[in-house]
Amino acid sequence: MSFTVQIRKQLHSGARSFELDVGFTTAARRTVVYGPSGAGKSLTLRAIAGLLRPDSGRILLDEQPLFDAEAGIDLPARHRGLGYLFQDYALFPHLNVRQNIAFGLRRGLLNPSRRERDPAVERWLEVFELGPVAQQHPHELSGGQRQRTALARALVSGPRALLLDEPFSALDPELRLRMREELLALLERIAMPMLMITHDPEDLACFGQARLRLREGRIVDEASARPGANALVADEGGR
Repeated sequence: MSFTVQIRKQLHSGARSFELDVGFTTAARRTVVYGPSGAGKSLTLRAIAGLLRPDSGRILLDEQPLFDAEAGIDLPARHRGLGYLFQDYALFPHLNVRQNIAFGLRRGLLNPSRRERDPAVERWLEVFELGPVAQQHPHELSGGQRQRTALARALVSGPRALLLDEPFSALDPELRLRMREELLALLERIAMPMLMITHDPEDLACFGQARLRLREGRIVDEASARPGANALVADEGGR
């Protein structure tokens, strides 16, 4: 699977402005976009997910356009086939674990029923060992359980790839290490391509088969984790 991203977006807040001008192609199984806060990492991920509309450019998944400004293509987020894990997990506080996961399958505004038992939801409850807390609400969960619930919701619809926004930043150091190991093992087991944004060097070391450094809205460096594993090409138009 490959991502091709070549986008521009101008943002304004009062007297301040920020220009996102990003271009890259990656066919790596695991790609990490890293850089300091304010570099444009989350903006880039939101544009790929369909949560932010670029001013110009295109976004391709396996050569199929998700967004193409010139062609007038802008697929809604729900039609892009991407699972998205928000930095703060964005769990619904009034829904239990099973309902939060099932929400990833919903179309429309109605909440999943407490009595609903979808096979896909039950599968991910088992994979993430969430069965014992399936009836609990987010405030009753540990940090790791909340992250697993959010991951299960992102995966339950069978996405083509997973987008991760600073997935371990809300966890304490010991749990962060364990959850990195668990996520890496899961991605290997289900053969799920992943694009992650982070500012943490440990995330980069663990997941960065292809690595893109973002600074002030532009890609300034790119690399592969191993010699001979060059699965990433920077786009000069996005510098």
